[in-house]
Amino acid sequence: MKMSMIALFLVVLAAQSTLGSEPDRLPPASDMKAIGLVGGTSWYSTVDYYRYINKAVNDAYGDNTNPPLVIFNLNQQRIHELQAKDQWDQIAAILTDAVNRLHAAGAQAVLFCANTPHKVYAQVARSTDIPILHIADATGVAIQRSGLKKVGLIGTRYTMEDGFMADWLKAHYGIETLVPSSAPAREELHRIIQKELGLGIFKPESKKYVLDQIEELRQRGAQGIVLGCTEFPLMIKPADVTLPVFDTTLLHSQMAVDFILGKPGLAHVQGTQ
Repeated sequence: MKMSMIALFLVVLAAQSTLGSEPDRLPPASDMKAIGLVGGTSWYSTVDYYRYINKAVNDAYGDNTNPPLVIFNLNQQRIHELQAKDQWDQIAAILTDAVNRLHAAGAQAVLFCANTPHKVYAQVARSTDIPILHIADATGVAIQRSGLKKVGLIGTRYTMEDGFMADWLKAHYGIETLVPSSAPAREELHRIIQKELGLGIFKPESKKYVLDQIEELRQRGAQGIVLGCTEFPLMIKPADVTLPVFDTTLLHSQMAVDFILGKPGLAHVQGTQ
């Protein structure tokens, strides 16, 4: 039942992106669906999720009508320690507990507000009774809509090397993914995320390094760039890059808004250029 609900939602999302339709009315505020946010990884990007979702709904209704949101804030330091020890089963258990708490609090679907937790998406989804909206579905639909077939992906070392994002995009959307070819480059991107962006530190030299890696991907044939870490949009803006940029924070937030309102196209998340 849970998976069929997600599948139906994705079919509607994809169809709405390609077919025109008459404008639809917004649902009464009391009919909005509640979303749970598993945040804290990092809280800087969780703030963007919260802001994007609230502002899109406010703008759609033309007032301060807010969506029903529930947030569970993870201890990112603990998550990093477990990642370093390769203890992903424990991370999955922490995420499962968070999802179950959000479900008990009234959430009807949940988002992991980061890319890396999706490494254990299947494990958590099997252990919970609530839909978890996958960040790669939000991204894959947007890439398909753009008509691109090959994109560059930057993110944590786990996101770039462990295949859970690239495999999902390939299996579900037929999209080929490139990552930086140099292991030291992937490690430096990982360091920038965990030791700088995740702590709210933004260095011009780090931004240049990230842009250099994006250029390397462009030269290897990437037609667009997936900012596959929800901290990268805090530093890299579409205007910084000559290729189409797929901001996973924004796209995932839009997916949440579409779920809250019952169908796509009723409200639009607006990012910064």
